[in-house]
Amino acid sequence: MSNAVSGLPVGRGLLYLIVAGAAWGTAGAAASLVYRTSDMGPVALSFWRCAAGLVLLLAARPLSRRARTAAPEPRGRRVLRAGATGIGLAVFQTAYFAAVSATGLAVATVVTLGAGPVLIALGARLALGERLGRGGLAAVVGALAGLGVLVLGGGGATVDPRGVLLALLSAAGYSAMTLLTRWWGRGGAVDSSGTTVGAFAVTSLVLLPFAAVEGLVPHTDAPGALLCLLAYVASVPTALAYGLYFAGAAVVRSATVSVIMLLEPVSAAVLAVALLGERLTTATLAGTLLMLGSVAGLAMGEVRGARAREEPGMVPV
Repeated sequence: MSNAVSGLPVGRGLLYLIVAGAAWGTAGAAASLVYRTSDMGPVALSFWRCAAGLVLLLAARPLSRRARTAAPEPRGRRVLRAGATGIGLAVFQTAYFAAVSATGLAVATVVTLGAGPVLIALGARLALGERLGRGGLAAVVGALAGLGVLVLGGGGATVDPRGVLLALLSAAGYSAMTLLTRWWGRGGAVDSSGTTVGAFAVTSLVLLPFAAVEGLVPHTDAPGALLCLLAYVASVPTALAYGLYFAGAAVVRSATVSVIMLLEPVSAAVLAVALLGERLTTATLAGTLLMLGSVAGLAMGEVRGARAREEPGMVPV
C-alpha cells in the first residue's frame, strides 16, 4: 500500500519510523557520555549535532530520489517551513539535552516523549479542529497524573523538577514541529529531504550565538572519544533518524507515529540502566507506565475515531 502524495509505501514508512525511534533513543545516552567525557554544555552539543548532521545530509542529498523528483515549491513557502520547523527543532533537542543533564536520561526521555503526543492532540484540537473526545481527555488526565508521580514521588537524585520542566519545554518544541509538518503536509507533496536540510540549517544558525557564549570548544582529557561520540550523535540519531522520521511521518497516520516513537523512551531507559548505571525508582516506573498507557489510550481513541468516520452508523467517542 502506497501513499498517493509521496509515493513511499506505508510499510516502508513504518520501518523508517521504527528505525528512527530506536535511533533517537540512543541520543540521550550519547549525550550523557559526552557530559562525562568533557565540559560541553547542552546548547553547544545541540549546535554541533545539527551542524555536523547538516553536512552529512547535504552530502547525501544528491542520492535522494525524492529530492530529484519533487515538484518545485515557492521559495517563500520553503523559507517559512524551514524557519518554523528549525526553531521548533532547536527548542526540542536543546531543552532535551539540558533535561538529560539536569534529571537523568530515563526521566528526561520519558517526560519529553510521553508529553509530546498529548500536546500534539491538544494542539490538533485547537489549531486543526480535530476533536479530542472522551478517550483523548482521559489520556491527558493520565499523562498529567504520570508527570505528578514522576515529580512528587521520585527519589532525590532521580527526578529534578527543573529537569522535568526542561523536558516539557522540549515536548512543546517537538509538538510544534510535528503539528506544523502536518499542517503544511495538507498542501500536497513535500520534499522530506529538503525539509530536514532546511530545518537543520535554521537550527544551526539559531543555536550558534548561544553555543558560542556557552563555549563551542569543550575541554576534555579524551578528545578521540569525544569526537567519536559527536560523530555518532550527528550521524545516527540526527541525520539518519530525522531523515527517516520526516519521510515516514508523511505516509503514516499521526496516532501511529506517536506510538512508534515510544520506542525512544523504551530504548533510552534500557540504555540508562544497562550502560549508565541509572536506577529507576518505583515512582519513576509508575509514572512511566501512566504516561505510556495514556499515550496508548490516546492512539486507540484516534483509531476508533477514524473507523467511525469511515463506517456509517458508528458513533465516535
